[in-house]
Amino acid sequence: MPPKFGTSGLRGLVTELTTDCVTRYITAFVQSCETGTGLFIAHDLRNSSPGLAETVAKAACDLGVDVTLCGPVPTPALALVAIEAGAAAVMVTGSHIPADRNGLKFYTPQGEISKVEETAILTALDQSPEPAKPGVIHRDDSAAQAYIARYTGAFGQALRGLRIGLYAHSAVGRDLMAQLLGDLGAEVMTLGHSDVFVPVDTEAVPADIRAQFIEWAGAYRCDAIVSTDGDGDRPMLADENGAIIPGDLMGQITAAALGARRVVTPISSNTGVFRSGFAQVLSTKIGSPFVIAGMAQLGGDVVGYEANGGFLLGFEGAGPTGPLPPLMTRDAVLPLIATLTASRGGGLAARAAAEPARFTAADRLQEVPVTRSQALVQRLTADTDARDQFVAGLGGVASDINTLDGLRMTLDDGRIIHLRPSGNAPELRLYVEAGTPEDAARTLKSGLAQMAKAVAV
Repeated sequence: MPPKFGTSGLRGLVTELTTDCVTRYITAFVQSCETGTGLFIAHDLRNSSPGLAETVAKAACDLGVDVTLCGPVPTPALALVAIEAGAAAVMVTGSHIPADRNGLKFYTPQGEISKVEETAILTALDQSPEPAKPGVIHRDDSAAQAYIARYTGAFGQALRGLRIGLYAHSAVGRDLMAQLLGDLGAEVMTLGHSDVFVPVDTEAVPADIRAQFIEWAGAYRCDAIVSTDGDGDRPMLADENGAIIPGDLMGQITAAALGARRVVTPISSNTGVFRSGFAQVLSTKIGSPFVIAGMAQLGGDVVGYEANGGFLLGFEGAGPTGPLPPLMTRDAVLPLIATLTASRGGGLAARAAAEPARFTAADRLQEVPVTRSQALVQRLTADTDARDQFVAGLGGVASDINTLDGLRMTLDDGRIIHLRPSGNAPELRLYVEAGTPEDAARTLKSGLAQMAKAVAV
């Protein structure tokens, strides 16, 4: 499967992200999108990422663009320093997908690219570059400290007295996170450091990691365990018992803590947000470009978040000790700190339980060709008998159908089943929602089994 441009930029097998391929996309990006004062570049900790970052830098320089290399830092830290410099940015990362794959995320000086800009890049792929005087390459190691200062300025010593386990694995921001949590007053214990890349998907946390969190929480008497995906734009948070708090719950808590009145979130997020007291809630297709478009539509004191926990701040919020400027890219740090701060005095488990009683769970079937995933979703959408048979295997009857993004079915008992082919990987994702965490987990397990049988037909 050749590299594909989807909701998280360009992704593909490392062997297919050739110099020619990367150069074509960088050329199209520079020719079709605003780059401002230049191009900032960073990368995650995959073995392939430093080399790809060099390829990106050379391609941009050859087009006459000045380049600033920021090294290995989280995606939101790169976006922050680039936006403040009035520059575009490219992050070399495959996020949560395995190490044999990688990708590029694109940013204009305003933040993540929009769907309009994505289309412009694809349209420009076959255009020849204009001759230009080569740009200059600079190095800037300030991105990590600027990102830390953003949160220490707004939250001060908000985490003082908390014992926090940091699941470091191979996350590019693991050292930054340890420093930040300490600066915010927490006692930090680094756990699970890995020199080998670990593909952490915050929406589909495997059973062995969940069990490890429970063990760590008890062994180290943690008030919380925190982590992120590989490039640091999706958070993972476990409570004092080691139980994972879903990303959409973190989004609701963070939005309320910041005083947001308008919320934009994909259709995969739990429906409790509609009962959380916000003035407006807008559901979108899955992917941050759709969330960003929705935030632009609503305007004002708006935030966005995804089911994976990535949070976008669209207005100037306020922390306990200072302002928090907008940051129009998925961020892992803000929902982690805001949720931890909001739980002070009662614990994370109690704070999560205070949200409306709707619970999501998600996982995916891997190595399923996109064509097969799409064919299944199309068949279940068009064929009522096939759809009824599918949900009957889950002990329910479909009472409502939504095709905004994949196939989302509300069952007569209130559970929600949502099938969606991945936009840039050979995966078929399943999102479920139920009235209890246990029911959500059971439905997810049954649904994955039903999907596996269905795609085999």
